[in-house]
This record gives sequence, structure tokens and C-alpha cells, in this order.
Amino acid sequence: MIPLMKRFALFAIAAVLILLSAAETRAAKRPNVVWILSEDNSIHYLRLYGNELAPTPNIEKLAASGLVYDNAFSCAPVCSVARTTLAMGIYAPRGGFQYHRKSAVAGLPQGFKVWTQLLQEAGYYTSNNSKTDYNIDVDIKQVWNDSSRKASWRNRPDKGKPFFHMQTFGTTHESSLHFKDAEMRREQLTTPKDKVQLAPYHPDTPLFRHTYARYHDKMKRVDEQIGELVSQLEKDGLLDDTFIFYFGDHGGVLPRGKGYAYESGLHVPLVVRIPANFKEWADFSRGDRVKGFVSFVDFGPTVLELAGVKVPELMDGRPFLGKAVSRKEVNQRDTAFGHADRFDEKYDLVRTLRVGRFMYHRNYQGYYPDGLQNNYRYKMLAYEEWRQLWNAGKLNGAQRQFFERRPAEQLFDIETDPHQVKDLAADPKHRQLLLDLRTRLTAQVKEINDLSFYPESHMVQHALGDPIAFGRKHSKGIARLVDIADLALQPFGKARGRLNAAINSKNEWERYWALTTCAVIGEPAKSLADAARKGLKDDNLMVRLRAAEFLGLIKAEDPRPTLYGILNETVSSDEALLAFNGAVLFNDFEPKYPFDLGQVKLKARKGEVTRRTDYFSGNLK
Repeated sequence: MIPLMKRFALFAIAAVLILLSAAETRAAKRPNVVWILSEDNSIHYLRLYGNELAPTPNIEKLAASGLVYDNAFSCAPVCSVARTTLAMGIYAPRGGFQYHRKSAVAGLPQGFKVWTQLLQEAGYYTSNNSKTDYNIDVDIKQVWNDSSRKASWRNRPDKGKPFFHMQTFGTTHESSLHFKDAEMRREQLTTPKDKVQLAPYHPDTPLFRHTYARYHDKMKRVDEQIGELVSQLEKDGLLDDTFIFYFGDHGGVLPRGKGYAYESGLHVPLVVRIPANFKEWADFSRGDRVKGFVSFVDFGPTVLELAGVKVPELMDGRPFLGKAVSRKEVNQRDTAFGHADRFDEKYDLVRTLRVGRFMYHRNYQGYYPDGLQNNYRYKMLAYEEWRQLWNAGKLNGAQRQFFERRPAEQLFDIETDPHQVKDLAADPKHRQLLLDLRTRLTAQVKEINDLSFYPESHMVQHALGDPIAFGRKHSKGIARLVDIADLALQPFGKARGRLNAAINSKNEWERYWALTTCAVIGEPAKSLADAARKGLKDDNLMVRLRAAEFLGLIKAEDPRPTLYGILNETVSSDEALLAFNGAVLFNDFEPKYPFDLGQVKLKARKGEVTRRTDYFSGNLK
């Protein structure tokens, strides 16, 4: 018989071994991660970010058990580009998936896998309910274990398996504001219209107030849906093991939000609930507000970090949460890069750099106003009323900006001007800051080998097999095009010689960018009109387009014969779409050249081209 003291000692040793085993099991266990997205939602519609008219109690409850990120950004202000960025962790203009809607999908770099596949290989169950909307060539069945309206962590065969689940709520989608006059008159809203705070660029009308109030009501409903989903996790006993991310899939949907590279289109809410069993994995205290900047390229790497999976070197982002991530380092991050290209049928080319309280805009095609026709945008009555008031001359300076050409560069102080209506680019007090941010943005564009410096038609034909490899191969050429575009930032007298040389270059894309830059400069570049006229006969149709735009804007030539010729000759829908962009510009804005669709016999009718033909034929629905 074992003596009592010896039995006690053996019992104590066994107890210690059991505790050590439990600790090892706890350390070996991996957390679950759930992403909850509300569509088309910027920070401006939540009480958590200062809007007292917008309580979201369920989101606020998540925040009380976690973190609120004050500076979280989508890289692009539209869904397909934003979601593909989330899936890839790569800047879209580098990866060739920057256009919405895609005319062709971008291939992945050789050997690269979407990070949810890496999670699966590491033993995670991945589910998505249910929006994908990717601009890349992937098999959804490989990217997700289940992507459907029924997808849930509850469907995983092995309930002991860790999971990543992505849930999207479309309640706040742009289409929720596509109401008719009769619907507005009978609709009863819970948000008081007289209390909503309008952005200074919006006219104060009953229609705008109703649109704001309706959106606030939609936010209340999406908050309820978020609460219901979190309750499911709680019922399943999973809250203590699950990181919950809530965020908007890009900026808000009120006019000049979605589709525009301002704070309203890029600055998203982000709340992360920290689970009790993994609280030591966050170098933050529950309830903290994180000041450091994070953006969509960082979200995938963060989940990989939490799951203990190595982040691929090809990704542009960095984890902002996890065992190896320090609060001090995250809070020192102060920079976010943004981009805007084509949205449906409307082309633009904007790059932004937010550094601390300042935001720098580089408008590479600033002669296209923000308010250029986009059929889907103008389904919203508020957009249509805004344009009617502009045409009637009833808007003030801040409200008119949306319909005016933009300068090549702009600078905004977000702290004193959160709605970005006061451009500081010409302010001598901010000159050094402007030059610094200009230099940094130019370096960023060159570093990623920004593929938008080729027209979409060229990118689709030549780059989409492996866009990143193509960009690397043509890095020096892209840098030269950036330099030509940046001649718009110099006094014209200093830039004239280089612009003239570029207009006469043997390189077609240098000619293309020289003429684009002349259009951005406008009247001061009028002395280059004769050189530009040669571009009207260029072998490259897109060079012809840029020549016609420049000469039309300075009233040196009627651009329509060239536009008709391009549209009748091209077999590329991408080329036709870009030519139609110029046609809408001259049809709707000064100097006006009314466009006659009857002059056009299109050969290229795929993709978004029909949106433009519908507009000119008055066939909008």
C-alpha cells in the first residue's frame, strides 16, 4: 500500500501534468475569424465615429469587447476592386484588377494562391456568405470550402476545426437608395430628416435630406443583422475563440461617396472584437481606439498572422493584429494609398496618399469632372437633382466642384476640412508638404508598376496573363510615362520642350501621355496645338482620342469627327468605352459638342459599351 504522503505527491504531480497538458492544448489551439461586412458604408454613418444620429448598438457592443480603428481604408472606392484587394492583399493597379466592372479577369502570379486557400491548407474551414465579385481568374470552389447563401461555419464537417467565415450584408448597398418620387412621399422613416448633417458639397433640399435619413435607417437594420449573426456564434459557444471583424466594404453611397477617391469613398469603419481566450494575442486593451492606419491590403495578412500562417512575400500588406504585432508599431503607421480607375462605363485615373491629417490627390485625367455620367450612379434621385441644380446655376462653390474639372493635384487637411472642399495645393504655407507628398505618391506609383499608365485595352491584350510579371518587365517604361504625366505639375514654360518631344516620340504610349498631359494643362498648352494635330492621324486609336480631347478642350478642333472615326473603326470594346468617355465629356460639359449617336456604326458592343449607347439614345431605365 502506498503511504499517504507518497500518494499525495503522486496526485500533485499528475495534477501539474494535466494543467501543463491543458496549457499546451490552449497554446496549440488556433482562433476562428469572422468578417462581417456592410456594403457601401463609410465612417460617416456610425455613432462610433461621431455621428450621434446613427447609433449601432450591436457594433458598439463588439467595440466594447475589442478595438475601434479610427483610420481604416479601402484602397478603392468600389466593391469588385475592394473585394479583390481583400482576397489578394495586393494593390489592384499592380495586380491588374483595378477596373470595375472587369472586361477581362487578371491572372495570378505563378505559384500564388488566394490566402483563403492557404488557410484551408493549414486546416481551416473557409466559408463565404456570399458575395465574391472578384476581378481575378480563380475557381471559387478552390478559394472557399463553401461560398453560397447557405454558407456558415455551422456547416463544417469537423466541428473541432478552426474556421474563417465572411458574411456580407447588402442592406446598405447603393441600390437601397434607388427609390422613386412616389415611394419617397409615402415612406415613413425613423431618422428625423431635419436632424441629419449634410456634407457641405450637397445641396440642402428635401430630397437630399430624405436620402440621408433613409440611409441612416438602413444602417439601423444592418446593425440588427450583425447582432443576429453574433448571437449565432454565442449560441454555438464560439465567442471566446473567435475574432470578429466588422467593416464597410468601401466608402459610403451618398453622392460623391462610392466611386470617388475621397474620404467619403475610402474611409471605412473597422471594429475588431477580441475573444477572451486569445486576448493576449492583441497588444491592445479592450475598448481601445487604434490611431494607426490600416488598409485593405493588410486585412488578409492579418488573418494569416492570427492563424499562424506565413504571409506570402508578394503581398503588399502587413498584419495589424496578432502575437508578433506591437501596439506601438501599428499606431506609428500613418499612410494609406488609394486609387480610382474605371467605374462601370466611367473612366478616371486618380491616385491618393493620406499621410496623417493630410490627403494628397493626383488627378491624372482631371479634365473629366467627377460628375461625368455614370448610369448606375444617376439612378439615385439625389444625383439627378444635384445635376439639375448645377445646370440651373443654383449651387454654391463647394456644391459646384463635383461638376467642374479638377486640377492635376490637390491637397486637403482632413482635420479641419473632413469633407475635402478646401484645396490647399496653391497655399504657400503648405508648399513643402505638397512637394513631399507629391514625391511620395510618384514613388509609390512607380514602385507598384502601376498598370493604369497603359490604357485598359492594352493591359487586357498584353498584361493580364501575369500582370505583376508584366509590370516588372515594363517597369522603366511605366516610370517614363509617369514622368511625362507629371509634367502637368511644372510651370508650362519649363515643361513645354519635354512635352513637345514626347508628342513626337516613336513610343506610342509616350505620345498618348504627352497629349493626356496637355489636356490636363488645358489653355496654357495651346502653343502645342499644331504638334498635337498630328495625333489625330496616329496609327494608335487611343493616341487619336487624347489628341482630340486636348484640341477640343482648348477649342482648336471639333473632336467629334475623330471620336466618330475611332468608334466606327475599333473592334475593341475597351477602346470604344474610353472614346465614349470623351464623347460624354463634350456632350455634357463646356465647350459643348453635342454627340450624334447616329454617326456611329459600332463594331465593338461588349461589356459596358451599351451603357453609353443607352445614355445617348435616351434608353435609360
